[in-house]
Amino acid sequence: MYSAAMEETPARLAAKPSWLLTQLAVHAHRLASEGFAEAGARGYHYRILVALHEFGVASQAELGRRVSMDRSDVVAAINELAEQGFVERTPDPDDRRRNLVTLTEAGDRQLRRLEQALDTVQDVLLEPLAAEDRRALTQLLTRLLTHHQA
Repeated sequence: MYSAAMEETPARLAAKPSWLLTQLAVHAHRLASEGFAEAGARGYHYRILVALHEFGVASQAELGRRVSMDRSDVVAAINELAEQGFVERTPDPDDRRRNLVTLTEAGDRQLRRLEQALDTVQDVLLEPLAAEDRRALTQLLTRLLTHHQA
């Protein structure tokens, strides 16, 4: 079912997957930003917290590479997370020029809040799709992204 906005879009444009993905990405970003804001966070915070949870202690540079963030954005986000007690930053004993970042218990609790917010966003974004279609879409998007990142 097309929305009024889709009816106003030239058919040849609306039939292009790249255009559809871009339009949906804008919508998904807005929903995610709103969900994170309700939890007092930003998407950068979630990216860092989830990487620390999954991979453990990491340098700021490692975190940036793992979550595709610019170094200055990583530093700013870690500063904000440290101020809130969600991460701890300590000098690396092997290289004093580098900081190691650790997830705190408070950070783990915040990550769970952000996961809940993001789960709600996924449900809103994918509302018209059945569970099987959601899995299929995720698999297809993963395949495309993996191909283009190779």
